[in-house]
Amino acid sequence: MSARVDSWIWAVRLTKTRSQAAAACRAGHVKVNGERAKPAQPVKPGDEVRIFHGGRERIVEVKVLHAKRIGPPVAAEAYVDNSPPPPPREHVAVAAVRDRGAGRPTKRDRRELDELRGRHA
Repeated sequence: MSARVDSWIWAVRLTKTRSQAAAACRAGHVKVNGERAKPAQPVKPGDEVRIFHGGRERIVEVKVLHAKRIGPPVAAEAYVDNSPPPPPREHVAVAAVRDRGAGRPTKRDRRELDELRGRHA
């Protein structure tokens, strides 16, 4: 028994929509057993699925196949998550926030933003 990789990724809630799962496959962000996967590629129990989504890589091993979307508690039992832990919050880059209506940043503001983001010129 097998299922489409895009359908399975969506069913076990690794992406919000099936179209996002298919788009990730077409963009080359999904690999099944180390090979780039097309949306219709079949997966079976025991396969390793790697998906780069939401700024991090998820590495999961297929345990149970589901064709329809399932609830979060059941979805967590459908795969074994071998992903590296997400980076700690303090290592995530701080987003620069400008006041609404503050207008276009000046050259000085732009340099400060670039320095904050780690883009030294």
